[in-house]
Amino acid sequence: MKVELKKGATLKMPAHCLSLARGESNQFYASCFDGGIYSVPKTRWKKPVMLAEHQNYASGVNWSPAARHLISAGYDGRLLWTNPDEKKITREVKAHDFWSWQSAISPDGTRIASSTGQYLCGGHKYEPAPEKEPSVKVFEVHTGKQTHAFEHVPPVESVAFSNNGKFLAAGNLMGEVRVWDLTTGTEAARIKTANFTGWGIIKGHYFTGGVFALAFSPDDSEIFLAGMGSTRDPAAGNGKQLWERWKWQGGKVEKTGSANDGEIGQGLMETLAFHPGGKIFAMAGRLFKGQWNTAIFDLETGSRLAHADTKMRVSKAIWNEEGSRLYLAGSSGQPKERKDLEKPDWGRIKVLEVEIS
Repeated sequence: MKVELKKGATLKMPAHCLSLARGESNQFYASCFDGGIYSVPKTRWKKPVMLAEHQNYASGVNWSPAARHLISAGYDGRLLWTNPDEKKITREVKAHDFWSWQSAISPDGTRIASSTGQYLCGGHKYEPAPEKEPSVKVFEVHTGKQTHAFEHVPPVESVAFSNNGKFLAAGNLMGEVRVWDLTTGTEAARIKTANFTGWGIIKGHYFTGGVFALAFSPDDSEIFLAGMGSTRDPAAGNGKQLWERWKWQGGKVEKTGSANDGEIGQGLMETLAFHPGGKIFAMAGRLFKGQWNTAIFDLETGSRLAHADTKMRVSKAIWNEEGSRLYLAGSSGQPKERKDLEKPDWGRIKVLEVEIS
């Protein structure tokens, strides 16, 4: 298989984009640092339109085809239901006492999950303190009613539904992924890996990293994890670009592969996205050192097929419906001072044209 990446359009957004969702007819929506939920323009000379607003960072946005609504999550701990056609918030749910790290919609659009948790020192080894509320919660989209509340070790940075919608996975700072059966409400598997978490001894003493992104393989037999390899300097972000794959079904948890050292550099990987065809996947994030911050991998072999340095921090990658374009949401640079957050239009959505042969 051969994959070629070509530079496509670049769209300016009001602030860093933390998440991206695809709605009907390849209409995309973004959630941003300024709290805004935006309709993404299809041409670069048009402006994004704010549809709703959180009281703090908007960490996630999801499209429910079942309800034809956007459901967003934020650092204000709220979930907002928004009708994009009317630009109107139709429901609000206080999901967490702390912020929502990440949110995910079930494949049929009937459930929304959100993860939370604050990293507080729990002992002399700086291990995380126990959670103050359930770290993962699931809500019905049509009613806003909470259906599940799952315990984990906070902070829980990532959450994902299986493709059949029957299971939910969530990963935390310490490299632990828990999988629950949504039919029975019981834990189905637990993955533990130390490869995504580092203990800082330079410039600060604390754990850093964690499982930043999760995705079930197309047949749900494996779970893919993404983040950054261990680093001793929490402030640098110089751990290796990393993904791992794990089998989790049948009562046996087993690591089945990971990124090849010769094909990666250094930097925090924030997002994973499987291609609609199911044979390749994308991983993207921040580049500290190396050749790329966005790469395409072969699902079967794990080999890197294509890569690009997009000169931006990528927090979310998502394919268009046809799989011919990869949309990358983030910003053109990491703010160094508070005043940098107030600069206009520093958010970015870049499009890569993808040719597969």
